[in-house]
Amino acid sequence: MGLEQKLGNMGVVTMSAEKAINWARSNAIWPMLFGLACCAIEMMSTQASNYDMSRFGMELMRASPRQSDLMIVAGRVSRKMAPVLRNLYDQMPEPKWVISMGDCASCGGVFNNYAVVQGVDEIVPVDVYVAGCPPRPEALIDGILKLQDKIKKEPLAKWQ
Repeated sequence: MGLEQKLGNMGVVTMSAEKAINWARSNAIWPMLFGLACCAIEMMSTQASNYDMSRFGMELMRASPRQSDLMIVAGRVSRKMAPVLRNLYDQMPEPKWVISMGDCASCGGVFNNYAVVQGVDEIVPVDVYVAGCPPRPEALIDGILKLQDKIKKEPLAKWQ
């Protein structure tokens, strides 16, 4: 049984290389663990069976920055942790993306003092912000879907 018999009379399907590459990138994201506070519990539950991030191509969380292309910063970042966060971000291969999960990671939350970074975007560029204290797993999944849409629209010339 040939391809023509399976597809019927649909003709030829064409797609640009850019769209095919971006589709593959958006559906095979490997996130890195970077849980710092209570938001990390919600991030872990997003990976569990009730919400199952595997549906979105995120089969497992990576502990190594060299094997991941998405950093989910979940929780407050202290000034002492900021250089570690930047170092891990620099070790990630290109292309790489960042999700800021929770109010503490996005703007410091209720911790308005000298010891907590008032937004992780001071250290690394953030692609998607997920609001909440802590955000529910549904909110993180929505942020991941928004990131996938963003990846599908990125030009390849950006990474050359």
